[in-house]
Amino acid sequence: MTNYTVLGMMSGTSLDGLDLAVCHLSWLDGQWKFSIGETREVPYEQLLREQLKNAIFLSDEAHGKLHRDYGIWLGQQAKQFINEKQLEVDFIASHGHTSHHRPEDGFTFQLGEGQLLANSCGKQVVCDFRTMDVSLGGQGAPLVPIGDTFLFSEYDFCLNLGGISNMSFEKEGQRIAYDIGLANMPLNLITRRMGLEYDDNGKLARSGTLDDNLLAQLNALGYYKLPYPKSTGYEWFTSEIVPLIEGSNASNEDLLHTFIDHNCEQIARQVQLHNSGHPLQLLVTGGGALNQFFVDTLQEHLADNVTVVVPDKKLIAYKEALVFAFMGVLKVRGEINVLSSVTGARKDSSSGEVFYPKS
Repeated sequence: MTNYTVLGMMSGTSLDGLDLAVCHLSWLDGQWKFSIGETREVPYEQLLREQLKNAIFLSDEAHGKLHRDYGIWLGQQAKQFINEKQLEVDFIASHGHTSHHRPEDGFTFQLGEGQLLANSCGKQVVCDFRTMDVSLGGQGAPLVPIGDTFLFSEYDFCLNLGGISNMSFEKEGQRIAYDIGLANMPLNLITRRMGLEYDDNGKLARSGTLDDNLLAQLNALGYYKLPYPKSTGYEWFTSEIVPLIEGSNASNEDLLHTFIDHNCEQIARQVQLHNSGHPLQLLVTGGGALNQFFVDTLQEHLADNVTVVVPDKKLIAYKEALVFAFMGVLKVRGEINVLSSVTGARKDSSSGEVFYPKS
C-alpha cells in the first residue's frame, strides 16, 4: 500500500482530553505527504481526568482496571466518531495515556489496553509505541521527531508545547530531540484552581508580573542540567514543580506570567545551543501555540535570526495525533518509527503492538 487513512488518537500530559484525527498519508515520488481530515476533541469528564491524573498512585490492581476500562472507553470514542462521520479508516493508531514514565528504571506505561480497544471499536489497532524503545535502553520519548523528519523537514526546529515542551532538529545528518521541560502542565494546574479550563490567549498571564524568586527556583532545577537524550513527565512535575506552586505567595496571574517566561527562557537556551547563525524557522505546535502571550514571549527570548512559525489551528491541535497515525503506518509497513539518535536506545526500532478485533 502507498495510501493510508488512519485514525490517530492522542492523550497528552496536559490532560485536556482525547484528540482524534483522521489522517491521510501517502508515499509519493519518494516522500511522505499528509493531510488531516475530520477531527474531534473529547474533553475528559472530571472523574476520568482525575483517574488519569492520579494513575501513578494507584495499586497494581486498580491501575490494571483503569488500563482495561480506558481501553474500552477509547474504543467507544473511536467507534462513535467513525459512525457519526461515516468514516472509512484502515486502522487506528492510539498513543494511550502515559501513567508512568521512568526510563531510567527501564519502565514506561501507556494506559488504554489495545485488545479491548480493538474489540470495542471493531478495528485494527496499533498502540504501545514506547515500550520497545525503553527495553532497548532508550528514553521511549520523544516520539514525534520521526514525523518531524519525514513530514516537516522544511523547518529547522520543531517545538511542541503540550503538557511539557520538546524540540527536534537535524544535527550532523541525524535527528536530535529531547524534552526541554515545562509547557502547559503548570499553567493548567493554576487556571483550573481558578475555575477555568485555560488562560484564553494568555490574557491573565500577560496581566501578571515576573516573580524573580520563583523564576530563580525554576531555573535552578536539576533537570535542565542533564545532557540529552532525556525525557520527563508527570512524576517530575508532581515532585519538583507542584511544591513550588503550592509554596508560592504570588498571585495566580503572576504565577502564569512567571511560568511562561521561565518556559521561554529554557526553550530559547536550547535553541541557541544549536543556532547556526543563519536565518532559522521554528515551527510551534501543541496547545501552547494557541496562547499568544506564550508565542510573543518566546519570540522575545529567541535570537533575531530565529522566526517563530505558528501554523493553522488544526495542525497546532492535532499534529501529535497525526504523527502517531504516521508511526502506525510505519509499524504496519515494518519500517523504523523510533529513532535511537533521539531516544538514546541501542538501535532504531519499529515499535508498537498490533491488535485485531475479536468477537
